[in-house]
Amino acid sequence: MPYRFLRVVDEGAVARIALARPPLNILTIPMMEELGAAIGEAASRPALKVLLIAAEGKAFSAGVDIEDHRSDRVKPMLEAFHAIFRSLRTLDCVTVAAVQGAALGGGAELATFCDLVIAADTATLGQPEIKVGVFPPIALLEYPRRVGPHRAIQLLLSGEVIGAAEALRIGLVDRVVPAAALADTVAGELHRFAAQSAAVLRIAKRALRESLDLSFDEGLAMLEAVYQYELMTTADVQEGLRAFAGKRKPVWQDR
Repeated sequence: MPYRFLRVVDEGAVARIALARPPLNILTIPMMEELGAAIGEAASRPALKVLLIAAEGKAFSAGVDIEDHRSDRVKPMLEAFHAIFRSLRTLDCVTVAAVQGAALGGGAELATFCDLVIAADTATLGQPEIKVGVFPPIALLEYPRRVGPHRAIQLLLSGEVIGAAEALRIGLVDRVVPAAALADTVAGELHRFAAQSAAVLRIAKRALRESLDLSFDEGLAMLEAVYQYELMTTADVQEGLRAFAGKRKPVWQDR
């Protein structure tokens, strides 16, 4: 489909979605609907191994348009915004965010919801919603998992904006690199994931996600079943084992 507010590139094993409403990539309802549709399209591709969410311009995203927080627009705004995260939550490929400049409010939520967050050393992140009298539902759910409940409370109830180094220290992002090296670093990570089997990546990520809220015994029983009855039936497991024994690189069929 044509996109007005995104740049979407399909490279087979890799899909790239760039927010394209510079300079601040403020998220409007139509833009969020496009983003949800683009992620949904990516989810339909079984050979996809990694999805990159990036942005054009000086900022990753300054968040959701303040006009869409009005009482007459808040319901469609929340529906469009949270549909993005529902889709990301069930996406079985790896997700990577590349963050330059400011990632604030909904922009920070979008970036930090990804599996791997790579930030330029000039990036800033924060949830300033409390300063205008609202709160960020996604961050309230997810930040305690990323940074722990006490640091999450401090960030979310103060509206503090932090630099990339502090975000790395507390676990809000996963890597920080010089701004000039961001593109090359991201390309290297995409290549690393694209070199794996799509089938095995999907099974492993889905198994990890489904085991998170289980007890140890319940989780291990579930993972044993997935390993034996799902993973071991894929063509790529057999290829991987043969390639290891033959001291060669595997040739994945992605199934």
